[in-house]
Amino acid sequence: MNFDNTKFKNIDKSTICLFQEKGTFTLVNLRNDSENTIFQQFKLQDNYIQIYFSLNKKVSIAFNMEHCAVHLTPEDSGLVYFKDDSMNVLTTLPPEGNVLGLLISVPYFHSLFANEEDSFFNFDSIKRGRPIIEEKVSSASLKIVLNQIIEKKIHGALHNIYMKGKIYELLSLYFNISEETESDHCPFMANEETVFQIKKAKDIIIENMANPPSLEELSKQVGLNIKKLKMGFKEFYGTPVFTFLLNYKLDFSKKLLKDNKLNVSEIAIQIGYSNSSHFISAFKKRFNITPKQFTKQD
Repeated sequence: MNFDNTKFKNIDKSTICLFQEKGTFTLVNLRNDSENTIFQQFKLQDNYIQIYFSLNKKVSIAFNMEHCAVHLTPEDSGLVYFKDDSMNVLTTLPPEGNVLGLLISVPYFHSLFANEEDSFFNFDSIKRGRPIIEEKVSSASLKIVLNQIIEKKIHGALHNIYMKGKIYELLSLYFNISEETESDHCPFMANEETVFQIKKAKDIIIENMANPPSLEELSKQVGLNIKKLKMGFKEFYGTPVFTFLLNYKLDFSKKLLKDNKLNVSEIAIQIGYSNSSHFISAFKKRFNITPKQFTKQD
């Protein structure tokens, strides 16, 4: 039994292609910016090794049929391979669900690992064209790279160079089976307690976005000195603390504009701008459009 066309709609406009190079990789960001669970489908027109990472919620990704699926949390990832020239990928995303999907050309995958048949799971199955659906736990260091891909904003000629480098880093961490990966040791953090403190810092600044604490106050609240907080936050989320907060506030303002319940001045105050013109300027700098233009466009 194939998928229900009435349930799985075509992929929506919030999906972003972060990187694409013919014959190598395609990296997509599948997002649900609505308040309801959505069911999306997109068609692959070639044969790929597919790896999916949930960034924040429990999600399901199925292949041609709903029961043929991986069910992912932010703690794990899924590798999928079918020897099919075309395939319907069916995603079930909860509100604010966010997924990265890495599609790798099969010939290019073989060229990358031509001499590494014994270095990671199921290479032989891929080589012989056998179907694979595998789920595995994501290491802390792999999660850092995922966050850097999503949070880092590099434009122009450097964008593709940065993304391709991060994709190689992602693959090396995903397929690495050393003791370091198995123990989930994070090379950028002293221990998992530090990772917890960094995440707590993020939660605090988001909860208090209109009036965030200073770095000194934040470091005291999470129990890290300022140097460790600054270095750890940038390493984990890809940007400094207040750059992350600025980007978050502006992304959040887009949701408020879509709701159409508040005017621009009210939204500016809600996210911490005392002057609406400063908010408009920051919004335009980030999205190349004013809030008013965005509302009309949306």
